[in-house]
Formats: sequence, C-alpha cells, structure tokens
Amino acid sequence: MKSELMNPSHFLSENVKMIKPSGIRRFFDLASQMENVISLGVGEPDFVTPWNYREASILSLEEGFTAYSPNAGLLELRQEISAYMEQRFSVHYSSENEIIVTVGASEALDIALRATLNPGEEIIVVEPCFVSYVPIVELAGGKAVTVRALPEYDFKIQPEQIEEVITEKTKGIIICSPNNPTGTVLNKQELEGIASVALKHNLLVFSDEIYAELSYDEPYTSIASLPKMRDRTIVMNGFSKAFAMTGWRLGFVCGPNEILQAMLKIHQYAIMCAPTMSQFAAIEALKNGHTEMKKMIRSYHSRRNYMVEELNEIGLPCHVPGGAFYVFPNITSTGLSSEEFAEKLLIEQQVAVVPGSVFGASGEGYIRCSYATSIDQLQEAITRIKNFLK
Repeated sequence: MKSELMNPSHFLSENVKMIKPSGIRRFFDLASQMENVISLGVGEPDFVTPWNYREASILSLEEGFTAYSPNAGLLELRQEISAYMEQRFSVHYSSENEIIVTVGASEALDIALRATLNPGEEIIVVEPCFVSYVPIVELAGGKAVTVRALPEYDFKIQPEQIEEVITEKTKGIIICSPNNPTGTVLNKQELEGIASVALKHNLLVFSDEIYAELSYDEPYTSIASLPKMRDRTIVMNGFSKAFAMTGWRLGFVCGPNEILQAMLKIHQYAIMCAPTMSQFAAIEALKNGHTEMKKMIRSYHSRRNYMVEELNEIGLPCHVPGGAFYVFPNITSTGLSSEEFAEKLLIEQQVAVVPGSVFGASGEGYIRCSYATSIDQLQEAITRIKNFLK
C-alpha cells in the first residue's frame, strides 16, 4: 500500500479519539501570538524556584548523581515526605512502601486511577474541576460522573449531592481542596461529611492536595487524617505550586501499601522514576524551604484580597476563595458566554483569562483569573478589564 493512501487516524485508540484537547491550551496559544498581553491564565507561580533548591540540584549533578533513582524515588526524599505529611497534615505514611515520587501530581492521579479502576466503573468528579480529571478517568477505562458544586454554597459539594449519584458501579470520588479553578477550600467539618459518605458506601477518595499549603483563612485539613479515612484515601501532592517548582515536574502520592504497590507497577513500566536531579532539589525544599514558601504565601494572600475586592468593585461578583491562586468571578451580567468573554477580552484589551466552561459545563458564566503574577500586572489587568466592561 502506498503511504499516501494510509489514514493515520485508523491507528488511533478510540479512547484517545474521544478526548478533547485542553481548553486552556487554546487560549495560551492565542495569547502567545499577541503582544503586550497580561496573562491571568497560567496556573503557575511567578516566583523563581528559590536558590537553595536549585543549588542542591546543581550540586547533585556536580557530584555525578545522574543515574536512575529507585522506582519509588530516593529513599531520603521519601523519608522527608513521610515526615512532612506527619508534621504538616497529621497522617503517617511509611517511606518504605506507602509513598511514590512521581512526575507531578498529575501522574500520581493517573496511576492511582489506572491501578484501581476496572472497565465501566464510575468515579464521581466534583465540578468545576481541573481540566484533566474527566479525561484521565476515561483514559483509565472508567466513567466520570460529574456533580456540580453550587455557587450558593461557595462551590462546596454537599454530601447529599454525592449520595444522589452513587450506583453499584461507583468506585470512588475525586476531590480537590483548595480547588482549581474556584479556590474553594473544604474545612474539617465539610470533609467529615464527605468522609461519612465514603465510609457508608465503601468508596475510595482520590484527594488532590497540590494547593494544600496555599490555604489562607483557616488551618488545612487532609481528608486522610480523619478517622478511618487513611486506608481508603490516596493523597496526591507535589512541589510545583507552593514550592515554585513547576518546571521540575515532581510530585508524590501517599496511600495504603497494597494500592501503592499496584501503582508502582504502572509507574515503573511507564516512567521508571522521576528525574533524579529534581529529587535532590525537593529534599532541600522540604528540609529548608518553609521560610521562602511562607513569603510566597503571604504575597498570594495579599493579591487574592486585592483581586476579590477589585473584581466586585467593577461589577464582576466574586466569592472569596480560601486558597490556591485563582479567583472565579461571575461574568453573566455581560451577556457573554465565558468563552466569548475570554476571547473578546484577550483581543480587545490583551488580558488572558480562562473561560470557566473549560472546567466543565458548570463553570459556564465564570472566568478563572490566576493572581500568580505581580501586583503591578494585576492592577493593570483590572484597569483593562474595567475598560472592557464599559
């Protein structure tokens, strides 16, 4: 057969064909072609990784640590993660067999779902949600069942909403606190409500805690720390957000031994191990990074207060998000869809935001604005948005 007669799509997986490209990526691509753009779209810190983390990585290279690490990650890093989880979130995980160092928190969720889902089993996903949750569930062979977190409850899912969608095929639920894109944080009492449903219906909880350190108004609670929850919870976390290490691609996952060992099988065949030099930087971050982290958190906290106040002032109602570095204002008063609003704002005022609809249908009527950029840029962005609304 001549090559020009071949149809490459014939070889593609049906699973992959049905997955849509990320809606965030389309706006990044559009913004990258324009000049003088203020980006409130990117979900990554504007801080450079602190020098002492970088120095630790450089030193590891100078000393010749350029080979694979153990599949689960350097033991010293796993020991630091174990101590961090116990001291910070009051949950103990064995560094020997209950922690895997991954390539970002996204890989952690991917291997957690692939290790636990059978074809057709259902995972409850709370919307609005990070763009990858539904596709990752579907690529793992599962079915994502979405439940809308309502704005009248500050986007906090209610236990009875979860119970309404549980079927005999339900395997678990993905929660994200602080949430991307709404910034909503679930407090201890609210997590207890979700935990009671998980215990009653024998559900796994996949807890994305990548923004856990970026919680501003009250102490953070991990659902794994609640009674009887540790052994039915898989915690995903990482260094990208609070430690300003997005480009290092380093996350970790903690959970009960039997599930973690199943996940390790997938990790070792697909990834082998996380980058060794990144792991040395992470060891330094956990040992000596908390002062720098607190400086960044104070800055984010101040910017959040500014953005919420200004957005409400210019007529885009915005709830006060308890964490992460996103605000999620309502734009329905403009009469535009969230995608129309984002596209027109970008073209007319060169401000890049993300339409709420890319985070699920329930995000329609909102936009996500990241305030992980300088206060000068935020002030200019607010001025431009105000001009756009005139």
